Amino acid sequence: MKRFWIVLALLVAAGVVATGFYVVRASDRKSVAGVVQVVHAERRTIGNMVNATGTVRLRVGSEVRVGSQLSGIVKKLNVTVGSHVHASEVIAEIDSASIEARLADAEAQDELDQASLERAQVNYERARKLVSQGLVPLQQEQDLQLASKEARAKYQKSLRDRDLIKVDLNYVRIRAPINGTVASVATQEGETVAASFTAPTFVTIIADNALQLVAMVDETDIANVRAGNPVTFTVDSFSSRDFLGAVVRIAPKATIVSGVVNYEVTINISQDAQLLKPDMTANVSIQTALHDSLMLPAAAVQHDSDQSFVYIQGKSGAERKPVTVGSKDGGMIEIKKGISPTDGVLLPTGSGGTNNPQTKPAL
Repeated sequence: MKRFWIVLALLVAAGVVATGFYVVRASDRKSVAGVVQVVHAERRTIGNMVNATGTVRLRVGSEVRVGSQLSGIVKKLNVTVGSHVHASEVIAEIDSASIEARLADAEAQDELDQASLERAQVNYERARKLVSQGLVPLQQEQDLQLASKEARAKYQKSLRDRDLIKVDLNYVRIRAPINGTVASVATQEGETVAASFTAPTFVTIIADNALQLVAMVDETDIANVRAGNPVTFTVDSFSSRDFLGAVVRIAPKATIVSGVVNYEVTINISQDAQLLKPDMTANVSIQTALHDSLMLPAAAVQHDSDQSFVYIQGKSGAERKPVTVGSKDGGMIEIKKGISPTDGVLLPTGSGGTNNPQTKPAL
């Protein structure tokens, strides 16, 4: 009886060991079960990258405050916040009744001064003829000549006064100076504005394509950055989208924050800038130089804690091999160390490996 229990215990222990072995092997198979293709690392020329953080900002001079040069009642306001305007488009109108009344008064004064000038000229011409006949004293002729000149000067001044009022009449319609989007509106229809020493602001317009990116580059990396370097960056609002740009200038003076020396690098945004907003934070990669590197599809590289690894095709099946990775480029990832171009790397199902020219079905 005792022998029976010993045999039974041995059988149970053997079953537990076999089950554990099966689970472990099953786990190993599961980790590579989705691998159906083999790829080889290919050599490509890629850029060295300088990574930094940045902020989307408005270019200097891209924000324009539009005001009124006249005092009066706002008769019409044609825009709201978010409206897109074109240069010379009428965005507001001031009530012109008072200016039109002044213009009518000036035109009436022009007619009076013109009549006075014509009368003075007639009197002078008559006196000049009478002087030649000895019927009028010379002094009277000279007085009438001066009166004619004064009448002409007065008439010319009234014409200039009329023209100034016409200029003011042109300011009744307030026009957009640039193409852009209305960012704020500071008045409403029916309000009275007073233009004294400074023009009251009606609207603020942000010019089209007014955004740029300013990255803070560490002093250890700034020596490699040059104007014209291509840039890719992402923002939190569009984390899966890469925005493109190029370096346009590097600040000659450092910005020191908490003892860390950085330099402002200004970057022009080359596409999709309309999706961005001022003050967005960006993760920036600046391509500073080119070098040759081994590249694999990014899906072939797996991660376990802080270690990156791939499965390669060994003599006895899949073998796990640790690798050191670098920068990414168009769905590919740089392999700095760990494999050679002759190693067959196993690629998981659905990773797009069939588009790789060096991809082939797994054996």
